[in-house]
Amino acid sequence: MSWKPTRSKRWPGRWTSGETLQFPSNSIPTLFIPAHRSLTSRRLLKAAEAIREVVASSILTEVRDPRVQGVTVLGVKVSPDMREAKVSISVMGGEKNEKLCLSGLRNAAGFLQQQIANRIDTRHTPRLQFEVDRGAQNAMVVGEILAKIRREKEADGDSPIPEDETIQADESAVPNSAEDDDSSSLA
Repeated sequence: MSWKPTRSKRWPGRWTSGETLQFPSNSIPTLFIPAHRSLTSRRLLKAAEAIREVVASSILTEVRDPRVQGVTVLGVKVSPDMREAKVSISVMGGEKNEKLCLSGLRNAAGFLQQQIANRIDTRHTPRLQFEVDRGAQNAMVVGEILAKIRREKEADGDSPIPEDETIQADESAVPNSAEDDDSSSLA
């Protein structure tokens, strides 16, 4: 008699020699993730914010490495098991300064992890990985391109675009319930 992994009717969570658990032959069993559970829970977001605060204050006040200067901690992404954290930073200066700063932060990662362990009570202290966030640089490039287009339009004699022009939604297309309530109470 061969033994097959089965589930007991008395204890559904235990494997015994009862009925056999079978999967269709053409399918692979997959992990079921309930729809109500989001991938970024409130707990992870709070932990990421706490880690960001500790890392930012430690870099500002306690890291003595001369390579780590002009650093802004923009955000932290924590893995679901809270064993790893990616710290997004912005560095003032050019590429050379960014590389120097990243090497200094990688050398100071153990010290920063120790600061996190001292200030935040968690089961696991996350391993820190640093990455440069290029969002601010990309925004500056887009701004320069838009300014260049604006200058070209003005040079061609087209109507100049005002500096403070904003796109506004058509008020008739989007009903505002607060205004509707006010107008009905006045009538």
